[in-house]
Amino acid sequence: MPPIHEFDIEQMLIELLKAKGYQYLYGPDIAPDGDNPMRLSFEDVVLFDKLEKAVKRLNPSLPWLVQDEVVRITMRISSPDILANNEKFHRMLTEGIPVVITKDGVERGERAWLIDFNDPWNNEFTVVNQFTIIENGHNRRPDVVLFVNGLPLVVFELKNAADENATLQSAFRQIETYKQQIPSIFTYNALLVISDGLEARAGSLSAGYSRFTAWKSDDGENIASHLVSELEVLVNGMLRKDTLLDLVNSFTVFEKQKHEDLKTGLTTIKTVKKIAAYHQYYAVNKAVESTLRATGINGCWMVHESPANYGLKTVSEQLQGDHRAGVVWHTQGSGKSLTMVFYTGKIVQRLYNPTIVIITDRNDLDNQLFETFVGSKQLLRQTPVQAESREHLRSLLKVQSGGVIFTTIQKFQPEEGNTFETLTERSNVIVIADEAHRTQYGFKAKTVDVKNEADEVIGSEIKYGFAKYLRDALPNATYLGFTGTPIELTDKNTPAVFGNYIDVYDIAQAVEDGATVRIFYESRLAKVELSEEGRQLVQDLDKELETDNMNDVQKAKAKWTQLEALIGSPNRLKNIAKDIVGHFEERQKVFEGKAMIVAMSRRIAADLYEEIVKLRPEWHSDDLSKGAIKVVMTSSASDGAKIAKHHTTKEQRRALADRMKDPNDELKLVIVRDMWLTGFDVPCLHTLYIDKPMQGHNLMQAIARVNRVYKDKPGGLVVDYLGIAADLKKALSFYSDSGGRGEPTQQQEQAVALMQEKLEIVQQMFFGFDYKQYFTADTSGKLSWILKAEDFILGLDDGKKRFVNEVTALGKAFALAIPQDAAMDVKDEVAFFQAVKARLCKFDQTGSGHTDEEIETTIRQVIDKALVSEKVIDLFDAAGIKKPDISILSEEFLMELKDMEHKNIALEVLKKLLEDEIKVRAKFNVVEGRTLMEMLDGTITRYHNKIITAAEVIDELIKLSKTIVEKDKDAENIGLTTYEYAFYSAVADNESAKELMGKDKLRELAVVLTETIRKNSTIDWTIKENVRAKMKVAVKRLLRKYGYPPDMQQLATETVLKQAERIAEEIINEENNK
Repeated sequence: MPPIHEFDIEQMLIELLKAKGYQYLYGPDIAPDGDNPMRLSFEDVVLFDKLEKAVKRLNPSLPWLVQDEVVRITMRISSPDILANNEKFHRMLTEGIPVVITKDGVERGERAWLIDFNDPWNNEFTVVNQFTIIENGHNRRPDVVLFVNGLPLVVFELKNAADENATLQSAFRQIETYKQQIPSIFTYNALLVISDGLEARAGSLSAGYSRFTAWKSDDGENIASHLVSELEVLVNGMLRKDTLLDLVNSFTVFEKQKHEDLKTGLTTIKTVKKIAAYHQYYAVNKAVESTLRATGINGCWMVHESPANYGLKTVSEQLQGDHRAGVVWHTQGSGKSLTMVFYTGKIVQRLYNPTIVIITDRNDLDNQLFETFVGSKQLLRQTPVQAESREHLRSLLKVQSGGVIFTTIQKFQPEEGNTFETLTERSNVIVIADEAHRTQYGFKAKTVDVKNEADEVIGSEIKYGFAKYLRDALPNATYLGFTGTPIELTDKNTPAVFGNYIDVYDIAQAVEDGATVRIFYESRLAKVELSEEGRQLVQDLDKELETDNMNDVQKAKAKWTQLEALIGSPNRLKNIAKDIVGHFEERQKVFEGKAMIVAMSRRIAADLYEEIVKLRPEWHSDDLSKGAIKVVMTSSASDGAKIAKHHTTKEQRRALADRMKDPNDELKLVIVRDMWLTGFDVPCLHTLYIDKPMQGHNLMQAIARVNRVYKDKPGGLVVDYLGIAADLKKALSFYSDSGGRGEPTQQQEQAVALMQEKLEIVQQMFFGFDYKQYFTADTSGKLSWILKAEDFILGLDDGKKRFVNEVTALGKAFALAIPQDAAMDVKDEVAFFQAVKARLCKFDQTGSGHTDEEIETTIRQVIDKALVSEKVIDLFDAAGIKKPDISILSEEFLMELKDMEHKNIALEVLKKLLEDEIKVRAKFNVVEGRTLMEMLDGTITRYHNKIITAAEVIDELIKLSKTIVEKDKDAENIGLTTYEYAFYSAVADNESAKELMGKDKLRELAVVLTETIRKNSTIDWTIKENVRAKMKVAVKRLLRKYGYPPDMQQLATETVLKQAERIAEEIINEENNK
């Protein structure tokens, strides 16, 4: 069976897109010098004719002069900032281009449209392959580009799944190179896709590699089978014409993130482009349809329902116009805040500018969510407002339409009595509740004690849940709930207020998709004893906090005070501080990131801080912009000096949050009581230390702080100092009883088991090779053992690739298991394996010394520092070879290689060196470079297929080395310069030309060709296409003049032009230096 090539994957993609209704065009055909040119020059990335036709078709009422100006404006976006250009174009695309027209002598403003978003099929969708772009002297050719109305909205970079070096990471790196070299095409980009035909990931222009994600469903109802390639699912789902345009119009944000420098006081704004993942896209569209049903305003509705797959009640069972839009359950960390932004942006358009009221139950959560919305106000087409008081809320709701209002639920508490005044009776009000499961959203009445100033009970009164007061205030509003944890089966309030489920995205699916990482649990109770009395108090407190009876809550407060005294006892805090410092430092050795400590009270937080800085005084700083540890809390004057010194204002907390979110900032550890436990996103946070009684939703919310995706972070860890295991178990059973799949946490023992499994695999690869002496050897001996181990691995079938992959997996599992005893016991062995892997990676073709998997890594190597010296990093010294002074291809050097003890290492060194030498020659001589590379590849393939041995392949490569040296003398032997010989190789590349013309005539032709190219190269003809076309004609004329075989002229012309492109820059530089 013939092997799969990148070309085959390209053709498969084109066929898939044609089946979706895309018109196919071949890039060279529509090039400026092609048979059917659609571009004015190779610098142009827009298909001019298609754009012009679309503008005229979509804006028929605009005068033709204005239409022409719209086309010119679209093609004239240029600033040095690639993302700023992209944002400007996105606004033009989604908001229309403002133009001025004169009608009946009066000027008036209009909007011109480039795309018809209301009717996707009224646009022209085109797929083009081999689309050559020449910009700033760079000639590049993205694999596949998708155009809508002539605008290049999607760029594909494809690799071959059958080629071990052609990975998704290398496709991503290629895109990054394109951004530097041909930035123009990214002005118009909506989506980037990298694929090897099987795997496929899509991302935005500003996304790092870890933020490129798969599109897992082609209908929003079911997850696609693993037997279907991800590329096919992505085309059938994401690149459907209506879906693609919907993503561009309603699911793309340019989020503005403010960062204040505490030292200078300067505020910088960073823009991040974000595109909805598949679970966000489908959930929002379902929520919008369900909202239209619930309001009863817009008639019919239709929605695919996934909650039924979980055995849950769905909104399909609800009546039209019931004002309960439903609940979206998307697990914490999967982008719920952004999903709410996308929903708001879309419902604003579909409901003709309703008023959106977003409710949270805590000020810090309100602020965090508000900032996310403000950062995305372009999509919302308005600026959100935070209600500062009840009066402010009342005035904001008095408008007839529009507005995105943020408020806390507490503002709906009546000042007196049990009825809240009606704020508006409008039905075009949508109330969105974050964390909709909270008990305060209930309708139920409770009897509570009324006390006097002396804290004596003087009577009782009835209080209702906030849901009742919300309904009083907004009787005709429609209610939509978002939650990161499921609704309990016994919870009658949430469905009564919001309705049933709209969409479910649980932990299992989020982890599988890479939207979140797994969370592991470790109990450290044995390390820090809690007295029996303390444990009993924790259990009693748990029971009493579960009650709805307010009098029981008063009792709980008394128990809380007792427990706080026990947990915060000086001796216990000393022990905890010591354990946290040791534990955290061990994790930091193998795992880049940060940690958070949850304390029971402000007093304990302040005391624990003092104990930690006694152990590590260098971590402390009074300056908020410095120091490795901080306490994040507020305080009042009555708290005393020790607590008051940790008080922070809202602005200071924002600055601390920025420091915490910055992986490079020295702030690594924060102590909190309640703050930052919900809605706070620090992707590099990997450990959460809990020393506070927590349960239910609050516990689930807190542990989710460590489940965010960051580079290749393998998982987060929750460390328990108080015995919350039972509460976690209860939360887990409630989670699975509520229909959730996947475990919220896994025991850290599972991470140890995984590490041991990976360790065994690597150990088995060394079967028959005893490396134990490595551990007792001195540095010189260790280096020798690393070389022996490397040689052994290179001798295995596919040994290098398998070993690098397995040790990478072992490194991740080891990082998760640290600092368990089982992990500490094998630390030296893991270090040895990583040292061997590091050596193998030195032979990487990238020359970076890193494998693809390590491009974005959080895993720190635990290699002996003595081995990471300059001496080891040098390729020759590490292989035990003297580095030659003159030429790597000298006779002496080649013989030294041949006699090396470690044949497999000798082979890798020689292969790498020959590749480098051939690449240097290929820059100047296309034909010779190609011929030599084919010879090298052929020899290596025969070795891999076991046709020749390691010793024989070294002999063959040495022969190839000598061939290279001999070929270097060919130019001199026939009296040609380097450039002339390059053109000689190009025209002498076929036997019929040699026979027909003879060596002398070909030599003469090469000299004339070189002179012709030299004359024209003073103007950069590789960019100026009219000059390039003339050059093509001149080359053809010369070939005919010298009697070159007619059947070979076309091929020779292309080869000569390709050769000319390679050396044009050198020729120009040479001419300029004369």
